[in-house]
Amino acid sequence: MDDTAQGTRSTDDAGLRVRWRDSLTAARAGGPGPDPLPYADNLLARWAEPQRRYHTTAHLAAVLDRIDTLAGHAADADAVRLAAWFHDAVYRPDRTENEERSAVLAERALPEAGVPATTTTEVARLVRLTVSHDPADGDTNGEVLCDADLAILAASPKEYAEYASRVREEYGFVPDEAFREGRAAVLRQLLELPRLFRTPHGAAEWEPRARHNLLTELELLASH
Repeated sequence: MDDTAQGTRSTDDAGLRVRWRDSLTAARAGGPGPDPLPYADNLLARWAEPQRRYHTTAHLAAVLDRIDTLAGHAADADAVRLAAWFHDAVYRPDRTENEERSAVLAERALPEAGVPATTTTEVARLVRLTVSHDPADGDTNGEVLCDADLAILAASPKEYAEYASRVREEYGFVPDEAFREGRAAVLRQLLELPRLFRTPHGAAEWEPRARHNLLTELELLASH
């Protein structure tokens, strides 16, 4: 990594540390707690692990940005922001229990960081919800987190192609044919959902483009 990239990375991490501090302070609701920044550093180190190609600090920052866009829809936007920090904090592409392990990490870290039990429980619930991305009707916190996490599906064609390429890199240990079959199954499952996005903003701004991108990728996979 060159010096310019390192500088950009440091600047990005500095901004994320501030965002973590602000969310944690809000979640504490004036209660006491230890210095929040060591917790941010631990989480950022997890998000920067070498096996990640898409699920990186850039993805974390993007999800937080989208939560900011959707925050007015959430019952507790600060809990949703904390859930974003934890939702892929444990990530191994070759394992299936990442969401559960990430939720358990939140259940362990947040009380130690001074977050009340009710908020901790909500954060862990939201993290576990990212297994299905299928929040119940009226679960506004879940709708915001899931929409923010899936918003990449509505990216520009170039950005979507880059996202798909990075996902493939994360699963580099999977042979091409097996990956195409598995990825196609995931895309079909998403396309079969009556709605990809549950918030009014997501439904209006992201749904049509996301479905177009998913269909395009599915066609490309079938052509190989």
